[in-house]
Amino acid sequence: MPDLPARFAELILAFAPLFVPRSWRHAQVLLNGAILTPGRRRVSSVLRIMGRAQERRFVNVHRILNRAAWCPRTNSCILLSLLVNSFAQRGPVVLGLDDTIERRRGKRITAKGIYRDPVRSSDSHFVKASGLRRMSLMLLAPIFWAGRVWALPFLNVFQRATLGLAQFRC
Repeated sequence: MPDLPARFAELILAFAPLFVPRSWRHAQVLLNGAILTPGRRRVSSVLRIMGRAQERRFVNVHRILNRAAWCPRTNSCILLSLLVNSFAQRGPVVLGLDDTIERRRGKRITAKGIYRDPVRSSDSHFVKASGLRRMSLMLLAPIFWAGRVWALPFLNVFQRATLGLAQFRC
């Protein structure tokens, strides 16, 4: 694994409590590779940039993403504290909430529901959309080099059609 600048290492180490030691090694590869990979950050691209394209047991790295039991609230607390320390040290902390409907079709998509489409609907016309509803909580922070406020997401949750966000548990 390449040596990273102290600032990157400090940010990555903040996520260490989320993993057991064995899976933390694979998570470090993914996190470091995500920083270094240009373009789309697929697991295969990350492994290639980290020099592990020919690794025999690359499936172990994929298992970090699809078999691990994640608690989104714990992850988001760590990420929010890092974002606030980096971008909103002075002034009020402003949060934004957004819901997005991802249009999906298929019998095997279990969380799919039918929702009111807020973009195509009006007060007098109701338009339904089928898909997955994703709720995103974001830190709205002024980015000095961009000259404007950016929405920095720290929590994304798929909302099931039958469950409300208040029933979300870890």
